[in-house]
Amino acid sequence: MSDSVISQAMAEEAYQDLVTIQDWLRWTASQFAGNGVFFGHGTDNPWDEAVSLVLPLLNLPVDAPKELISARLTHSEKVRLVEYLRLRIDERIPVAYLTNQAWFAGLPFYVDERVLVPRSPFAELIEAQFTPWLKSPEKVTRILDMCTGSGCIAIALAKAFEQAQVDAVDISFDALAVTEMNIHDHQAQEQVFAIQSDVFSGVPGQQYDLIVANPPYVDAEDMADLPEEFHHEPELGLASGEDGLDVTRTLLQEAAGHLTDEGLLFVEVGNSMVHMEALYPGAPFTWLEFERGGLGVFVISKKQLLDYFND
Repeated sequence: MSDSVISQAMAEEAYQDLVTIQDWLRWTASQFAGNGVFFGHGTDNPWDEAVSLVLPLLNLPVDAPKELISARLTHSEKVRLVEYLRLRIDERIPVAYLTNQAWFAGLPFYVDERVLVPRSPFAELIEAQFTPWLKSPEKVTRILDMCTGSGCIAIALAKAFEQAQVDAVDISFDALAVTEMNIHDHQAQEQVFAIQSDVFSGVPGQQYDLIVANPPYVDAEDMADLPEEFHHEPELGLASGEDGLDVTRTLLQEAAGHLTDEGLLFVEVGNSMVHMEALYPGAPFTWLEFERGGLGVFVISKKQLLDYFND
């Protein structure tokens, strides 16, 4: 790999001079900081990115005890770290795809390039059971996770609403194969059900107390400007037409028919929220704020949907 950012000479120096996990974390973070990688798939800085790569590759938890960080590495472990560091820097592959692990709402999930890397601010809402908007969380018995991808949102919902059945729908059979893996890993087979569906096509006549939707929402302009890392993700999970709202249009037109009388719809549209006002002037969307960062998520009730879209 003579054309790699990390030359063989640099690698040999690292093998010789870097001894402990701490050494390799520091060096890896320095390589990330110096080589322009984009942080946006679970971390936002070089150190956390290094931790999320190095420790899983050593079969250690990302919250490994501090005593372990001073442990020495074998030569073969060092070679493995350099190999994956090169993939991260040279090919811009997100760490989650290199380790096949991502975290969402405090839970670990298997991911690969068939699904997006989990990063939705929905985690914060799920952990709070959607308060204050959801008045009686204990009465929620049916939930729909629209565009489920890896199934992380659906499974986190199942943990938060133990009495509820969660339907996890996606248009992609490839994504649903990953969903099924995660349902099995989390032993959620009795509560979470993976369903192939183009928006609501796979759940005709079904009604839910809560619909949580994280559809593709990247507009054409943003798609053209995305950092290289995002091009390893399935375009089907990102792009949604010129304004990023092709799927959202269908969702809003049909959602009321799939909500119970007191049902709520939560939708993430990210940066495409800028197009929403022009598309839906005066619509009664409530845009949410997040303590841990994130934007472009709104909530709307069944009654509000019926009033606005049936006028």
